[in-house]
Amino acid sequence: MSQNHSVIAVYPSHVEAEAAIKELQLSGYEMKKLSIIGQDFHTTEHVVGYYNLDDRMKAWGKTGAFWGGVWGFLLGSAFFLVPGLGPLLVAGNLVSWIVGALEGAIVVGGLSIVGAAMYSFGIPKDSILQYETAIKTGKFLLIAHGSIFDTTLAREILHRTQPETLDHHEHAVSELRACVKG
Repeated sequence: MSQNHSVIAVYPSHVEAEAAIKELQLSGYEMKKLSIIGQDFHTTEHVVGYYNLDDRMKAWGKTGAFWGGVWGFLLGSAFFLVPGLGPLLVAGNLVSWIVGALEGAIVVGGLSIVGAAMYSFGIPKDSILQYETAIKTGKFLLIAHGSIFDTTLAREILHRTQPETLDHHEHAVSELRACVKG
């Protein structure tokens, strides 16, 4: 069974994104199947920083406590300065996809490296452009990925958290359509 399905929820702030993560956790959703991405560029009255020592990640800034909590149960974390998107904090499997895109020099016309990583795991280009716009405007993307069962469950749980948008990308469906056309 393909593991390339994903559900992407867009939240207006880290508060709503954190509530959604907690809802998934309380519902028994496997935290290793989540990724989150958002900006942390607010420097007023707070020191902004990020470090990783002996697998202990720490961030300061307006949303430092949020990111510290997220890193406690999601797999992987990183800070990227992406032209066009700005400074991004990323947690979860999306980190490895972005690094893979960087190392493989994947370029997809008109997309940032974050968009190219999303494209590589089956997100349609028109949706990616909407997600990149959401990131640019300070919103947070919560991505659940895995089998169709995993992502259907995540979609049902996330729907209760009332995200701004909630999209289910079924990679196998697009693969099937490509095979039928070919």
